Amino acid sequence: MEKKSGFSSRLGFILAAAGSAVGLGNIWRFPYLAAKYGGGIFLLVYLILAVTFGFSLMLTEISIGRKTGKSVIGAYKVINEKFSFLGYLAALVPAIIFPYYCVIGGWVVKFMKVYITNEGHAATAPDYFSNFIGSTAEPIVCLVIFLLLTSVIVLLGVQKGIETVSKYMMPVLVCMSIGTAAYSLILDGAMEGVIYYLKPNFSQFSIKTVVAAMGQLFYSMSIAMGILITYGSYMQKNDDIEKAVRSIEIFDTGIAFLSGLMIIPAVFAFSNGNPENLQAGPTLMFITLPNVFDAMKGGQIYGLIFFILVFLAALTSAISLMETIVFMIIDRFKVKRTIACLIVIGFSFIVAIPSSLGFGVLSHVKIFGYQILDFFDFLSNNIMMPVVALLTAVLIGFIVKPSYVSDEVELSGKFKSKKLYNIMIKFIVPVCMVVILVSSLVGYV
Repeated sequence: MEKKSGFSSRLGFILAAAGSAVGLGNIWRFPYLAAKYGGGIFLLVYLILAVTFGFSLMLTEISIGRKTGKSVIGAYKVINEKFSFLGYLAALVPAIIFPYYCVIGGWVVKFMKVYITNEGHAATAPDYFSNFIGSTAEPIVCLVIFLLLTSVIVLLGVQKGIETVSKYMMPVLVCMSIGTAAYSLILDGAMEGVIYYLKPNFSQFSIKTVVAAMGQLFYSMSIAMGILITYGSYMQKNDDIEKAVRSIEIFDTGIAFLSGLMIIPAVFAFSNGNPENLQAGPTLMFITLPNVFDAMKGGQIYGLIFFILVFLAALTSAISLMETIVFMIIDRFKVKRTIACLIVIGFSFIVAIPSSLGFGVLSHVKIFGYQILDFFDFLSNNIMMPVVALLTAVLIGFIVKPSYVSDEVELSGKFKSKKLYNIMIKFIVPVCMVVILVSSLVGYV
């Protein structure tokens, strides 16, 4: 087996982990949830949860990775033999997500091409998106392009591939987000959207707001996917984990916040202040926004910049998902990175095909009422990830005790949030996970 590599610096680790966290969930899911659950009040709740709930789970997984030096499968076995099953359960999450994520990444590739070739107006047709995803060949070609781009970076390894690409892509992504958000703010009618987004309206606060914010945080921070354990295993022992986690949170929350500033004011400006136009998932990014761009002065350029930004965000997350699976194969079967990458490419392509065709020739196939891609998304995000996080909190909070994590954190500096962490991991996180799991199962949100 090849000698295990690692990140060359704390900055490299932070940018790679932040790239993992910053994905499609930040760019389109955060804005439409913010619009649906009260704008400013949702944002306030999200920020509070980010520095408590999100911080605790992220720090736990990174510490587990660095302490064990193993992939997610091996890590849980090292912690406690009886919880080795949890490693396999966690390993299934990226294996399920990555193939269908490549399908959605392919959609982004398609729309990036639309704006590169100056076809933005054509994308405003009501059936343009549905016709595209309902076809057979083109979506598959797009997902293959996205899969191969991701694979090339992962094939290059941790330092030459993931770290190097993250050092360039993350600053570009941040700068593009700031520039695009700034442009949205100067549109006529945008300030109504800004006020809705930033001003908390406490009359709109409800338990649904908290559950939605908690679910989004869980979704966007790469928690319970094995990613943070994998990246943590590449982290140097002298790097300050607590500071690194805070930095990742700033990147992740900052991009989500800027995404809201990009999208909410722009949609408000071109929909007479109707927030309902923001409250749909893929529809927002692939149907609503092309119409917004088409109505803008310079909308063709704005649309191109936006979809390049979305592509970069999707790619950084896809890299982390694939790397997690690749490292599991390397760690478990002691094979070279090239072999592991080829296995993942083949597996992902085969599994992605039904998800892509599920909107076309296989649209009649339903799993518990869900289309194929939607079922994989529900299973991984709404069931498996909360279960993995819940059991991880129980393992650390009550079986091996929080000192298992805090001792690792204190190897590289004082653990300033130790008391907060102990309370969160033992009591608050398990309750939050149960709430997310139950709300998902009963369709509460």
